[in-house]
Amino acid sequence: MKPDRPDANLVLEFEFDAPPAKVWRAVTIPELRERWLPDCDLAGAEPESSIPGEEVRYRLRDSEPPFRESRVIFRIEPNEDGGTRFRIIQQDIGAKLPQPANSNRCLMRAAA
Repeated sequence: MKPDRPDANLVLEFEFDAPPAKVWRAVTIPELRERWLPDCDLAGAEPESSIPGEEVRYRLRDSEPPFRESRVIFRIEPNEDGGTRFRIIQQDIGAKLPQPANSNRCLMRAAA
């Protein structure tokens, strides 16, 4: 799968000793989430959707042109050892912010 395709996903999986409730707090309480996922990277500080204790989705936005957007999904489930299986899925959704009207540097000349 090519990473630049809009339907391409980046999936990372981790195992933590911490219980799922603690990991859930780390990805949903803004003060805790800010330590590793700053609000400035989010396309809105509020989640797009969530299933309490299991999954939360945020939109991310590049701060520079072409202002690509992606969705990051955090999935949390208990593992066999009493800890947490934590999956991060990043989906490129290809959305772009509108460009300012004067960004094209193309000038029109008035007819004389």
